[in-house]
Amino acid sequence: MPAFNRIWTSAYHDSVTLMRLARDIEAVPGVRRAAAMMGTPQNRALLAEAGLLAPEGDKATPNDLVIAVVADDASALDAAENAARAALSARPAGAPGGGAKARPRTLDSALRLMPDATLALISVPGAYAAAEAMKALRAGLHVMLFSDNVPLDAEIALKRFALERGLFLMGPDCGTAILDGVPLGFANAVARGRIGIAAASGTGVQEVACLIAREGEGLSHAIGVGGRDLSDQVGGLMMERALEALAADPATAVICVIGKPPGPAVARRLAARVRALGKPCVAHFMGEAADAGAGAWHRAATLEDAALAVVALARGQTPRAREFTAPAGEIEALVEGAARRLAASQRFVRGVYAGGTLAYEAIGILSASLEDVGHAVTGAGAGHRVVDLGEDRFTVGRPHPMIDGSVRREWIEREAADPSTAVLLLDVVLGYGAHPDPVAEIAPALARAHAGADAAGRGLAVVASVCGTDADLQNRAGQVDALTALGALVMPSNAQAARLAALIATWAVRAVR
Repeated sequence: MPAFNRIWTSAYHDSVTLMRLARDIEAVPGVRRAAAMMGTPQNRALLAEAGLLAPEGDKATPNDLVIAVVADDASALDAAENAARAALSARPAGAPGGGAKARPRTLDSALRLMPDATLALISVPGAYAAAEAMKALRAGLHVMLFSDNVPLDAEIALKRFALERGLFLMGPDCGTAILDGVPLGFANAVARGRIGIAAASGTGVQEVACLIAREGEGLSHAIGVGGRDLSDQVGGLMMERALEALAADPATAVICVIGKPPGPAVARRLAARVRALGKPCVAHFMGEAADAGAGAWHRAATLEDAALAVVALARGQTPRAREFTAPAGEIEALVEGAARRLAASQRFVRGVYAGGTLAYEAIGILSASLEDVGHAVTGAGAGHRVVDLGEDRFTVGRPHPMIDGSVRREWIEREAADPSTAVLLLDVVLGYGAHPDPVAEIAPALARAHAGADAAGRGLAVVASVCGTDADLQNRAGQVDALTALGALVMPSNAQAARLAALIATWAVRAVR
């Protein structure tokens, strides 16, 4: 089936808009796949790899918008382009009694409309993001830099400039923050409270924040710093600034640090900074073991344990790790009930994830008790494997899986059809910006997965967790009920879901032997 491209010259739109636009275009009859991307060299290469680039699209410049479709015929391209124009020309409703809301096209015009603004959220291609971020910093604004693919030297320069001005540069690739109770990006509805988070992780912040909320506590702030901030190259510049701000904030009693393991030099500086905070601090660095707290901070092995630890410290209690919320006998019954329906060929856990940090956490937990676990989130390997479908290679021509479930449905059915799959391990992420009913999005695939397994004479265990709160638009309790009705075993956290999946796989292998 051919690919068709249409080029709109000098028609810039941010990445969030384009993710949603691609979903609208893909709904047009006759369109099989669709993408809406700026014509940067990197984006054109991604389109080519996905089979979505036509010769005319390869001539696009970084200032041009490429509408790309794989379609039945050229008339479908015309319909797709019309749908794109209609979607982009729509204007949000204004205040009651008002008309359409004005959309400023520059930072200066935005500041004229909102002279009291203190923060700019920037989502432009990485090649231009640093320049726009610097304009905002020079205007005295804090910056949340949603864009990725920002050069490392540009990130360092921006963060040093921000520090000189007493400002925050959150990012690049900062997808989640909560400042003074205001959610930004992919964040959840959580109460205000006395726990502050400083994190180089998006879904890591969401998981910890939601678990804190379920324990009855709330957040003062959740400050994102960008995934590279803890490297020795960047030097933890914004993490130190975040810790400094949380230490000075009278509303923050306990601090939680989340991220990948810091570089050696950054680790030493952060430890010194934490000792000087004057407030308890919990750290979770992905893949690192727990530490009872003999050093500067209490080290938690999982996101759930980090949430439990900050809640305990806020209440003057001793942190304790949690393996399962349910009693041991109940867990054993769940494991045996799921595993005894499996065929002899079914041995492996297959994780299909929307959240990158959650996917990496699952790999770490599976690796602790299972052999032959793939350590990349690409879904590759013949054994236990986990895929993060939010990575760039999987979102070419499609919105992020937290927005649209198309690519997840494909992977769920593909993994379920593999006769060696014993357990499908899933995350469901709620919150602002996420799909309004994510379980409904994947429900058809789960139904087909179970039907296919039944027809082949084998069982299929589905284990899931839901990252969210009941106050979220999607309502966590309702999503849990919907998953349970689809035959899934829903656990209270991603860590518990991964442990249960590992136990089911272990039980199945032992039963065969």
